[in-house]
Amino acid sequence: MLEQLKEEVCRANRELPESNLVVGTSGNVSGRDEETGLIVIKPSGVKFRDLTPDDMSVVNLDGEQVAGDRKPSVDTASHCYVYRHRPDVNGIVHTHSRYATAFAVRGEYIPCISTLAADIFGGRIPVSDYAAIGTDEIGKQIIKYLGNSSAVLLRSHGVFTIGKDCNQALR
Repeated sequence: MLEQLKEEVCRANRELPESNLVVGTSGNVSGRDEETGLIVIKPSGVKFRDLTPDDMSVVNLDGEQVAGDRKPSVDTASHCYVYRHRPDVNGIVHTHSRYATAFAVRGEYIPCISTLAADIFGGRIPVSDYAAIGTDEIGKQIIKYLGNSSAVLLRSHGVFTIGKDCNQALR
């Protein structure tokens, strides 16, 4: 099961630049294995086009690396915090997409102005308070502000989306 999840998470990560959602190595996708609770996440600093399933980092819910040769993403603590507090979530995407980041920098929510947005996000996309990267503070902001939405803007940073798996979070 974990090998399949590594393939799915790798494929989702590789889609980020193809969809113009990231620049450079910033951003990441993770997925949680429902059976073991282990999390597969993009490694830190690796170019998306170079990723392979074998590059994926595997961590437990506390963010401790249990498999993989590469250092997990700097956002691992945030992903783990969300997984610990939302058992219904098994996929997370974090990007610095141009338009969402513009709203995040301004501290403005994204209004729900189409039926497609309502179907995907469940309403407007909220914006959180500012939180420093590298700790679970971002995860705390995500949980605090997410509500019924499947996305949240992190003030002055970017966007996080959640789903039942990484493919739904990527959508």
